[in-house]
Amino acid sequence: MKSLMTAWLTATLLLVSQLAQANLTIEITRGNESATPIAVVPFAGNEALPDDVARVVHDDLERSGYFDPLPRRQMMDQPSSADEVRYANWKALDVRYLVVGSASREGNGYRLRFELMDVSGEKRMLGEVVTASGDDLRGAGHHISDQIFEAITGIRGAFSTRIAYVTSQGVGNNMQFALHVADADGHNSREVLGSPEPILSPAWSPDGRKLAYVSFETERPAIYVQELGSGKRARISSFEGINGAPAWSPDGRRLAMSLSKDGQPEIYVMDLGSRNLQRITNDAAIDTEPSWGPDGRSLVFTSDRSGGPQLYRHDLASGEQKRLTFTGGYNARGRFSPDGEALFLIHGSNKGFQVARQDLDSGRLVTLSQSGADESPSVAPNGTMVIFATQQGNSGVLGAVTADGRASFRLPSAQGDVREPAWSPFMN
Repeated sequence: MKSLMTAWLTATLLLVSQLAQANLTIEITRGNESATPIAVVPFAGNEALPDDVARVVHDDLERSGYFDPLPRRQMMDQPSSADEVRYANWKALDVRYLVVGSASREGNGYRLRFELMDVSGEKRMLGEVVTASGDDLRGAGHHISDQIFEAITGIRGAFSTRIAYVTSQGVGNNMQFALHVADADGHNSREVLGSPEPILSPAWSPDGRKLAYVSFETERPAIYVQELGSGKRARISSFEGINGAPAWSPDGRRLAMSLSKDGQPEIYVMDLGSRNLQRITNDAAIDTEPSWGPDGRSLVFTSDRSGGPQLYRHDLASGEQKRLTFTGGYNARGRFSPDGEALFLIHGSNKGFQVARQDLDSGRLVTLSQSGADESPSVAPNGTMVIFATQQGNSGVLGAVTADGRASFRLPSAQGDVREPAWSPFMN
């Protein structure tokens, strides 16, 4: 065992010390026919930038499903400021909103200026100056996208958030697994853990500084918490049997999980300060996949106590447990919308396993994705989109679909299968 652990630690240190070449590339699979027309004009001075910031903004808005950006080749002119805009040209192209801007060097970084114009009202809606270092121009672009998205929709943008995911490569005894963190668009991927043993169920802390996950590095599952900044990590649960499905409470002080230390898998909540455990469920069925309500007062979990996987809600104050899903014989991996009014889940039917949304008041369930092998949904912190794992041919890839199901895209990797996505909270 000692030699196995030494080999694992050596491999891990070598892998963590490098930036992994595992960026994901976005492929739009379904557009929203009612998306709002917008144009993002290339920024003046863009040719001097190492990254095309206006293209980052264009791509962000397009994959949101809310906007239909005008291709650059169709633009009649390319203004860089509000006073250069000829509104008649953009009205002729049916553009509702227009983004213009400029970029210039400032010290060791860059100064970016952008303005958002309401074309029909012929007025300036928003303007801001953003400074960025040379290696964070994409981050500046995501920030600009966030401001534009919120100004038009009234919903906070989530383009500056991040995703975690697990990749696997190789076959048999030569398998390698890695836990990655990347920007929400799949760029700037960084490997934070590598192992020859499986890694499962990454979950972000509410402040976005830590990940909890399941690792089999000791040849049985254990739950770890890792600080992303320092790489420091701690094993917090390694009981006999299953240690799985960690989920952070909204205040970051507790971790819900599924443990089988007392027999069947049950839901427990651990106080991370004291490491004390509170048992939540006590049933002969399998109870797993806990997820917290936004107010921290309840948990939703998957149980087969009714004969097949369904979602149940546990009220932490009263201890009352209530079944939530009744459509079909398979509903699992429930995740609350940020406002607590809906659940996103995996729904099984004769079409396979698909991402679905269920309204908690009416109980109405709507299928969102179109593939039939979906799993592990995770909701954007603004509730507008769900990321999930799916299949593309023989490869595991990440997919994403808007909360209304009108638009979707995939994020395949050039290296191996991609699984277990987790969308971060807002990072500031």
